[in-house]
Amino acid sequence: MHNDEYEIRQMPLSVKFVRQQVEAFLQRNGLRLESMDYYAAVFAHGGEEMLAGGGLNGNVIKCIAVKQGLRDAKLSLTIISHLISTAASYGIHHLKIFTKPENQKMFESLGFQTIAKSEHAILQENDNSLASYKRQLASLKKNVPTGIIIMNANPFTKGHRYLIEQAAQQVEHLIVMVVEEDVSRFSYAERKAMVEMGCHDLSNVTVCSTGSYAVSSATFPTYFLKEISMATDTQIMLDLHLFATHIAPTLNVQVRFVGSEPTDALTQRYNELMKEYLPTQGIEVKEVSRLHQDNVHVSASALRECLKAHSLQKASALAYPTSIPYLIADLACQSLQKELDLTPKPGLVDQHDNGAHTDMDYELMKKSIHALRPYFDELALLGWNVDKPYVYDVQTIGLRALNDMFATTKGVNTHKGALFSLGLAVVGGAYLMHRKGKVEAHELQQFMMEMARQFPDSKGTHGSEVTEKYHIDGVLAIARKGYPDLFDKWLPFLKNEELRMKNEELANSVGSLSNDSPSFVLHTTLLYIMSMLDDTNVYYRRGEEGARMVKEEAGRLLNQACGMMNDESFSANSSQQTNSSLEKMNKRFIAENISPGGSADMLALTLLVNSLVE
Repeated sequence: MHNDEYEIRQMPLSVKFVRQQVEAFLQRNGLRLESMDYYAAVFAHGGEEMLAGGGLNGNVIKCIAVKQGLRDAKLSLTIISHLISTAASYGIHHLKIFTKPENQKMFESLGFQTIAKSEHAILQENDNSLASYKRQLASLKKNVPTGIIIMNANPFTKGHRYLIEQAAQQVEHLIVMVVEEDVSRFSYAERKAMVEMGCHDLSNVTVCSTGSYAVSSATFPTYFLKEISMATDTQIMLDLHLFATHIAPTLNVQVRFVGSEPTDALTQRYNELMKEYLPTQGIEVKEVSRLHQDNVHVSASALRECLKAHSLQKASALAYPTSIPYLIADLACQSLQKELDLTPKPGLVDQHDNGAHTDMDYELMKKSIHALRPYFDELALLGWNVDKPYVYDVQTIGLRALNDMFATTKGVNTHKGALFSLGLAVVGGAYLMHRKGKVEAHELQQFMMEMARQFPDSKGTHGSEVTEKYHIDGVLAIARKGYPDLFDKWLPFLKNEELRMKNEELANSVGSLSNDSPSFVLHTTLLYIMSMLDDTNVYYRRGEEGARMVKEEAGRLLNQACGMMNDESFSANSSQQTNSSLEKMNKRFIAENISPGGSADMLALTLLVNSLVE
């Protein structure tokens, strides 16, 4: 086939029929479609039949296939050259390729080197990155009996610490590698910091990174999907071969330690193949029984379930103590995300629309939360590590956070007020957890109040203009009073058992009918806050009359919703009625340029405090 006889087209996998076309093509060629950022295919000019295809996932070339009967090198080279060129246009020059062994020589002709093999696949890369990584590892090598543990630590638990302690007693030098792939709930930077802090007192332990050469999206992509498929064994063997051939010799590793895995089938399979293969390469495998606590296995997944249930107290029982600040920061970000996800909301950004905002949307708000996360980590570590947090240190971290937020949002104020309020709770929560092992509501309230009173008055802001003009309390004044409405009214309302039971009823009745999680409790809590709060955002946009209207409308809808809750016929229809009323309120607020942003911040703060307090 001559070059002028075919064309290359991008295949947008977000389009259903295109995705089905690619999946069918790959299936005919003994492959399945994996996670992909970009996919392209070769067609005859004007034709509709895929002749060859391949894709990019990050810096990994995957899913290369050519129609049976046309499997000469020409079409393969054509699609590979296109993918290399496309990657370069994205600024990606270091590439890996995951392909079949019969393609080895063809890709070597394009400058790729084979770095791992299994029966059904090979892994290649096009530069000397592995050699560079091995040089870094070589600096950690010691000529003494050395063991290794590779862990994700998402997050670092008492179970991880127990495994490390047991292993460290059996070798003179223990390497703990933290998975660098950044697709977990806690970032790589957070996870590595947790492991380093958790091993600080163990003199024979060295913590380092896996790079992209162990349990990565290139060597073992299904690990991050937690699924078992026909490809799983192939990927596991690639990962183990690369470890045995390159990593273990570089570090002088003679033994690899793993924790027993009673529940996760994928990890069980990984451990099985590890026990079979590594001893054939001269590497012993030792399995350490998982730590039990109150007759329950201690695991990162169980800890994450506690965080999902908004319980710091339960999560901290499983976490190694030095990880707790990161749990608190995570809860702060999840509280902001939960407020953002709540849909519909009147005049506020949600998953359906931008409310009364023209300068921000859902994706921008998500990016803002992500940008703030490292600073919530810093604030939590400040509260955890110092005898008495000083307002200067809190302000310094907060100012850097604001600078990063504004850089991310290109100057849009997405979370300035929320950063202040949630930041106080984060510092206070970490401070109390470290010293008392729990967070009691009145002590957290007292801490936040005392810290806020050390902050200087704000000047020249929209909030300060409003508070002076209308003689109402702004964000700082409310904090200086210790958020009385939050602790005395909104928090008990959110925790109301009857409301929670009704929400569970809705979840059961709607679960099979809708993809949306019922959020009756959060909607009514938001309305309760709106009905009480002197929201400076509303005052700034619509003045005193607009603020009074917002309170009255929110109160009316709250009474309506709570009245339905007491009705014996309360059902999913009741929630739908509330949502319908909220949607109408949203349209009105958009038309009148009303955004109760202060109420949204207070909802997020209420959610965080609810997660922190015992």
